[in-house]
Formats: sequence, structure tokens, C-alpha cells
Amino acid sequence: MVVDRVIATSLEEDLASGDLTTEACIPAGALAVARAIARKAMVACGGPVFARVFTRVDPSLAVELHVEEGARVEAGACLWTVRGRARAILMGERVALNLVQRMCGVATQARTYVDAVPEGCATRITDTRKTTPGLRGLERYAVRVGGAHNHRDDLGAAVLIKDNHVAACGGVRPAIERARAAAPHTAKIECEVDTLAQLDEALAARADIVLLDNMPTAMVIEAVKRASGRALLEASGGITLARVAELARAGVDAISVGALTHSVPAADVGLDFE
Repeated sequence: MVVDRVIATSLEEDLASGDLTTEACIPAGALAVARAIARKAMVACGGPVFARVFTRVDPSLAVELHVEEGARVEAGACLWTVRGRARAILMGERVALNLVQRMCGVATQARTYVDAVPEGCATRITDTRKTTPGLRGLERYAVRVGGAHNHRDDLGAAVLIKDNHVAACGGVRPAIERARAAAPHTAKIECEVDTLAQLDEALAARADIVLLDNMPTAMVIEAVKRASGRALLEASGGITLARVAELARAGVDAISVGALTHSVPAADVGLDFE
């Protein structure tokens, strides 16, 4: 299971040599209660992962989840509580917080972008493959918790012809034709373009989805007119929060945002002992 692999690797990083401080200072039988507190407003995400970390350290630990995944919480909210052997809580603290801070940060960022889509627009906000190595499963889960959608999970999940594929194939049309000939009949063909001429070529080659890469909004509006429903259109490349509304109003079907994962700040969650 992806979560168990991530947790096992993370605990190995922290506990391969034991915990000198905790073992020296804390009696083996000491019990404690610790609460995970949101230091700032955020979207809560990762409660089950928080619990799994502690039960991997010590199966006797009891974890209580106080908020639902995806809930908006204010600063000071108690998210989760862990009870049991103090040593075990201290040994799992950093790993648990590292993972849930990252997940809450991604979920909060995703919700911010989703909220920027104007009411009445059906445009989806999606992530990209610009994820932290080893943490893709957790980050993509957090994207969904934040209300956004996932793009392809990996290179084998879908056909997406990028600019370097186009260059290597000698053009948009031959790249699409080769992909359609070789891909399973169940696979849709998506192709990236950065000019209107390439868009016309992709539409003529019957691409199912066209990714409009780094196009200014005026060009996106023209692309939507030219496509006229013949293909789904995805806007991508340097997408900022400020552009979401205008791109959605332009009529694109999806906006893929690398910033949901590649540079999002971790949320501020602390673990306080009673």
C-alpha cells in the first residue's frame, strides 16, 4: 500500500538509530495525550495518515479524528488527538506532522484555486505530475480533498503528447496519428499546442483533448471558438490564481495547475502535549 510504504520510509529516516532524547528523558511507562492543532486557517487533510503513523510506531496508541477530511478549520482548531505511551508519541511526532502539514497545505491550495472558478462555470481545476518524489499518492489525495481533480497518475495512465514528442515526431499531426494507431482503443489522445496553427492541426487530426500551453487569455478565447466543442480544451502553463476566473470564463474545460503541488507551502500544524 502506498501510504504504508511512505510511512515506513519516513519512520526509517527518523528512527533507524532510535530516539536518544526520548529514551533518556521519558520513563518507559509514562502516558500522555497530545493534540494536533491548526496554527492557521486551513483545509484539514491527512487524519487517517496521522493515525497510521502513530499506530505503526505503537499499535496500542489511540488516535481520535475530530474533523472530517476537507473541512475548513480556523486557527486553534483541534484536528486530531493521540493517547498512549509518551515515548511512542514523541517518536512518531515529526513524521506524522511532516506528512499532514504537506497534505493540509496541498488541500488548502487546491480549495483556493477551486473557489476562484466563477459560479456557473464548469471548468475543472486539476493537478499535474509536478509532485514531490515518493509523495504523489498523498499529494493527489490531498488535491481531491481540496475539491480539485487529478490529471493522469503516471506516464502509463493516458496519452499526452508534449512539445518534445511533437518535435521528435516532426509535427502535431504525425504525433497524434502515431499515438492513435498504437494506443489502446479505450485511450483518449491529448496533445499540447502553443500556437493556434498547432491547434488547427490537432483538431484536424482528431485529438480528443488539446492542452493550450502558456497561451494568453485572448488566444485561449480564440482557441475555444476554433475548437467549437470538437475537443476538450485544457489551459496550462504558468497558471496563477489571478488568471483562473478569466480562463474559466473563456470556456476551457480544465485548468491544470502545477502550483497545487510543486511549490505549495506546508500548513502550520503543531502537536501539543497536555
